[in-house]
Amino acid sequence: MALSARLEAGGWETAVPWAFFAFPSRWNLPTLVVMKAFVCSLSALAALLTSPLHAANWPAWRGPDGDGVTPETQIPLTWNATENVRWKVALPERGNSTPIVWGTRVFLTQAVGKRRTLMCLDRADGKTLWQQGPEWAEAERTHGTNPFCAASPVTDGERVIAWFGSAGLWCFDLAGKEQWHLDLGVQDHEWGYGGSPVLEGDLCILNFGPGPRSFLIAVDKKTGKKAWQFDVPEPTPLEGPGASQKWIGSWSTPVVFDTGARRELVATLPGALFGFDPATGKELWRCTGMNPLCYTNALFGDGIFVGLGGFGGWAIGVRAGGSGDVTATHRLWQSKQAPQRIGSGVFVGGRVIMPSDPGVIECLDPKTGEILWKERVQPAGGHATSSWSSLVRSGDRFYLLTQASDTVVFRAGEKYEQLAVNALDDGMCNSSLAVSDGELFIRTHAHLWCIAEKK
Repeated sequence: MALSARLEAGGWETAVPWAFFAFPSRWNLPTLVVMKAFVCSLSALAALLTSPLHAANWPAWRGPDGDGVTPETQIPLTWNATENVRWKVALPERGNSTPIVWGTRVFLTQAVGKRRTLMCLDRADGKTLWQQGPEWAEAERTHGTNPFCAASPVTDGERVIAWFGSAGLWCFDLAGKEQWHLDLGVQDHEWGYGGSPVLEGDLCILNFGPGPRSFLIAVDKKTGKKAWQFDVPEPTPLEGPGASQKWIGSWSTPVVFDTGARRELVATLPGALFGFDPATGKELWRCTGMNPLCYTNALFGDGIFVGLGGFGGWAIGVRAGGSGDVTATHRLWQSKQAPQRIGSGVFVGGRVIMPSDPGVIECLDPKTGEILWKERVQPAGGHATSSWSSLVRSGDRFYLLTQASDTVVFRAGEKYEQLAVNALDDGMCNSSLAVSDGELFIRTHAHLWCIAEKK
């Protein structure tokens, strides 16, 4: 059989040995070493060409780096309930969590009666491939606007980890087989929970709370064995207008930032912004001045951390590089009585662009805390502007879901410039967008949608 035919039939790994025996006098040891490297390179190329390609996975809450930024720029600008819809599938119950995407699969946490589940769907058509999770028969408190399974899952492409509140932290492989689960005890708050697990190296890190038992915990992602735990302290009392201690708790997700000098796990916790060594859980620094109620993730850029409080929220800016209590040495500013902030913003171009519950976009100077401009979004006719969602940035565009299941697309330079409003008319929506390979995934209380431009 000719070499070309061997290549077509069996590939390089079968063709090259045939060629070696066919022409033995032409080979020597150096030639074989080079040929082996050549074959390995071709095998890797063949695997790449035959595997499904996706420009970027969306493996965690707020994307690859936990900051709401996608490297993709070729994503839809406009759609509606019929235009640019690849598929939509009905969900069994309401839910606020955001889907994540890895390769050909979409993962979503979902309560079903007393079950707390993780769903795996085929991204091609939305078909459910498997659904796993425990039952939780005991009473568990939450708010009517915050259904159970509010935390998004996280994956590294080998395993998927989901937090189900009092039902514990659960790990499955991509085929749905349980790898481990960890009982963390009862999570108890009248508004439920919302923080999502994050991965850092071999660790899975979770903000467990709010409630009487609030702590950060890191476990080995392969075994579930605890690596470290940090108990959240009581918040430092505030003074002045809006300094109420009535509502206490953090629903935020920690974020790992590379500050240039080191990697830091940063969390907005009641009353303060905290920085930790993610490998050991050692507290590196803390800066007080936030109110004791917080929902949003910490933001970082240009050497500055920004922490935003919740209702009547107090916000702070903190210069990186400090140690211990840095309130007096590194706190750049503190603003008081800000609007209700639930969705997280984006740090870009020396500015912070952030949403608020009423649907007002604000542009903040992180060096001074000054609000440079603010503008209310303009949703579809007659729809409410309110939003609990976090921003997603794609190039110079920002995407924000509203509670009316509209997606507002805008630019945010020296002023607010609205580019599009895309109405699904699908009722309540408190999740955020997930972006992967030119597709947008939107979870409303009724459906999971895949939005993509027709090719």
